[in-house]
Amino acid sequence: MRRLSFPTIALLAVTTSQFSSATELQTANPPQLANTFVNDAILPPIQPWHGNSESLIVAADEQWATPFEQNGLKTSPSYDETFIWLNKLIAQSDMLHKVSIGKSPQGREIWMIVASKEGASDARALSRNDKPTLLVQAGIHSGEIDGKDAGMMLLRDIVFNGKAQLLDNANLLFVPIFSVDGHERASEFNRVNQRGPVNMGWRTTAQNLNLNRDYAKADTPEMQHMLRAINIWQPDLYIDVHVTDGIDYQYDVTFGYNLAQGNSPSIYNWLENSYRPQVEAALTEQGHVPGPLVFAMDNTDITKGMSLWNASPRFSNGYGDARHLPTILIENHSLKPYKQRVLGTYVMLEASLKSIASDSTKLTSAIQQDKYRYSPRLTLSWQQELQAQGWDFKGIGYTLEQSAISGNEIVRWNGEPVLYKNLPVIGGTQADISVSRPAAYYIPAQWQQVIERLSVHGIRMTTLSKGVEQTVQQYQFSAPQFATKDYEGRQRVKATVQSQQIKMELPAGTVRVDTKQPLGDLAILLLEPQSPDSLFQWGFFNPIFTRTEYIENYAVEPLAQQMLDNDPALQAEFNQALKDEAFAADPKARLRWFYERSPYYDSHYLKYPVVRANQ
Repeated sequence: MRRLSFPTIALLAVTTSQFSSATELQTANPPQLANTFVNDAILPPIQPWHGNSESLIVAADEQWATPFEQNGLKTSPSYDETFIWLNKLIAQSDMLHKVSIGKSPQGREIWMIVASKEGASDARALSRNDKPTLLVQAGIHSGEIDGKDAGMMLLRDIVFNGKAQLLDNANLLFVPIFSVDGHERASEFNRVNQRGPVNMGWRTTAQNLNLNRDYAKADTPEMQHMLRAINIWQPDLYIDVHVTDGIDYQYDVTFGYNLAQGNSPSIYNWLENSYRPQVEAALTEQGHVPGPLVFAMDNTDITKGMSLWNASPRFSNGYGDARHLPTILIENHSLKPYKQRVLGTYVMLEASLKSIASDSTKLTSAIQQDKYRYSPRLTLSWQQELQAQGWDFKGIGYTLEQSAISGNEIVRWNGEPVLYKNLPVIGGTQADISVSRPAAYYIPAQWQQVIERLSVHGIRMTTLSKGVEQTVQQYQFSAPQFATKDYEGRQRVKATVQSQQIKMELPAGTVRVDTKQPLGDLAILLLEPQSPDSLFQWGFFNPIFTRTEYIENYAVEPLAQQMLDNDPALQAEFNQALKDEAFAADPKARLRWFYERSPYYDSHYLKYPVVRANQ
C-alpha cells in the first residue's frame, strides 16, 4: 500500500485561493479541500507541523485509504460512511468481528469492533486466549472524534500493512462512535474552538445529556450499554479519547488517569512508571509533543499554575479509579489541526497495545491488588493543596488586551513557544471527608431504580430470603440544599448528615451489598451520601425530603397538652426551647415541635433508607 511522502502530504494543503481562475478550479484533478477550517480566522495562530507519524498516511486513491485519508485529512465520515468502510474491512479478515453493545435512543446501533489473532467474536472466546485487552472508546463527545479516524487507520494497518503482530499478545476492542446520535447532529459550526474535522458532531446525546458526566448515575441508555460491555468483556485498559478546550500550549496529545491518592494506587504506579514512559517515548519519536492533562488555574494568567485533577466517578478516569479499571483520558489539543491530532492518537493507541502486551503480568498484578485491597477507610471527597513538585510547562506566548466588546482583558496567543519554568501545581490530593468501610449496605426492595443502577455497574448483590433483626447504622439528614437548577437531567442535593445505631427488622426482599468484592469501593462511593457522586447527591432519593402526612392544629393542641402533662422532662425541654425568641414567636414551629415528638410523626422522614452494617 502506497504511503504518502512529506511533499505529497503538503500538496493536500493547497487552497482554493492558489488557483488563478475559475477554469483552473474546474480542471483541477482531484479538487482539494481548503487549507483552513471555517473558524481559523478567529483562532490563535499555529506553527507548521510535520512529524514521522505522517508516514502512517496512505495515498487518497489507495483501495484501503480511510475516508479521512481520501478527503484531504480534514474530514471525518458520517455514521453510515464509517460502518460501510469498516464492514468492508472486516470482511477481509478473520481477525475482526463487529458486535453491537446496544441501541441509542434514536435507534442507532453502538458498534464495537473486536480484533484478536484468534478471531474471537464474543467475550468468552476472547477471554480464552488469555491476553490483555485494550478497550478504545471514541466519540463520547462526538465532536471530539479523533479516535474514530485513528482507530480505523490502525485496524487497516493490522489487516493489510504488517501490524498484525500487535495482536500476538494483546486484544483490541474499538468503539468508533460512542455517542452515535450526537455524532449525526453534525455541522462545521459545532465546536468554535477546534480545528477540524470540517463537520463535527454535537457534544451531548439526543437527550442533551453529557455521557462523560454519566458514569456514576448511568442515566443514559448509551452509558448503561457501555457499562454492561465493560462487565461482559472485562478489558484490562480503557482509553477514552477527547479533544480539550481552554488555553493554547505546545503539547498536542495530553493524557492522564487516577492519582496516587485515589482508590487504585497500584494501577497508578503501573500507569505512571511503566505505561507513561513507553507511550511518551513513542509519541516523541513520531514527532508529537506529549504531556499530562492541562488545566490552568486561570486561563488569563499562566503563572498562577496548573490544576492536578482528581476526577470523581462521574468522569471516565474517575470511574476507572473507583472500579479499579486502568483508564486513560486522552485530551488532544483542540487548536492543533485535525491531521496532527489523528496521527498522535494513532501512535498512542499502537503504543498502548504494545505496552499491555509487554507488561501484562505487572498490569494484571496491579489490577488484582487494587480490586482486593479492601481499605478500611475510603476518602469520599478531596481538598485542593499545593503540590511539592512544580511543572516546567511548554506553553505559548500571549499578551492581554482590553476588549472594547466585553470590557474585560482578553488573551491574545501569538503562536510562539514559551517555556514557563516550575509553575505551581495545585491538586485535589488532601483527604477531606472519609468513612469507615462497612461490611455491607442494606437497601429496601422498594428502591428499585437504585438497585437496578448498582446492577448495571456490575456490583454483586444478594436478596434476603427471610426477615432478620440486625443492629445497623442509619443516616439522618437535616438542612437539605437543593441545586437551583437541574444538572444533567437531575436535581442534585446535599444535606447535613448525622448517624445513629439502631436495631431494626430487615424484611425479606431487602438487598444486601457486600463491600468485600472487586467493586466494593465503587459501591461505597455510590451509596455513601457524602460522596459527591453518590446516588443520593444525584437525586435518586429525593422523595425522602417530601412530607406526606400532617396533623391539624385542632388535634395537635390537645395532644401537646397531653404530652406535657404526662412527661415533666418534656415540659422542661419545651421551656428551654421557648428561650429562643424566634421559636417562641412562631406558632407553627411550636406546634410542629410537639408533632415531631409524637408517635404520629413520620419515622421515615429525612432518614436515609440505605443502612450500613458491620456484619
